[in-house]
Amino acid sequence: MATKRQTIALFGGTFDPVHFGHLRMALELRQALGFDEMRLLPSHQPRHRQSPGVSSRQRSEMLALALAGCDELQLDERELQRGGDTYTVDTLEALREELGPQVSISFCMGTDSLLTLHRWHRWQRLLELAHLVVVTRPGWHLPEASAATGNAELAKFLQQHRGTLADLHEYASGRLVLREQTLLPISATQIRQLLASGQSPRFLLPATVLQYIEDHQLYTESVATGDP
Repeated sequence: MATKRQTIALFGGTFDPVHFGHLRMALELRQALGFDEMRLLPSHQPRHRQSPGVSSRQRSEMLALALAGCDELQLDERELQRGGDTYTVDTLEALREELGPQVSISFCMGTDSLLTLHRWHRWQRLLELAHLVVVTRPGWHLPEASAATGNAELAKFLQQHRGTLADLHEYASGRLVLREQTLLPISATQIRQLLASGQSPRFLLPATVLQYIEDHQLYTESVATGDP
């Protein structure tokens, strides 16, 4: 009888701050796709998006508070410990070296991240190291390789590597899998704007995280864009 392949999933982001949308998405992915582990991976200095509004350590501490008591989700601080600019490909290379060639690794992302994938550092290497699981809204489809807008090279690459949910357990890497999921309409940008304007974001994020924000007087200046 074949040995069951271990499956590790990563859900990266700035988590600026972490909210129920992040947490619910990660938990649903873990449960629906049957991952052995779901690790939330706060980035240090992401090169492909605006710098976070608070320090890496504060974002990680808020995430730790949010995950307290939830055994199904884990905090992975490897990008903060590495320091410097954050490249997903470097993270996956280090994890692959640590776990070996047989473990299935899935890197989870949203459609916004997928559509800018061709701007990521060494992006074509990602699927050599892991699967990409893209959380989509119902009815969303991959861009066509012949589309007049967007990146034709990326579209062709994605179509060529399209896989199924079963592939995440059968193979260690190499597949792009779409997972339709109804997302909670919450954004970190919305929370930061509420805080900056003196309004309460209560019930959009864990109470322990809100208490941390208030204790440390975070997000007192308005930020218009950032992590969803």
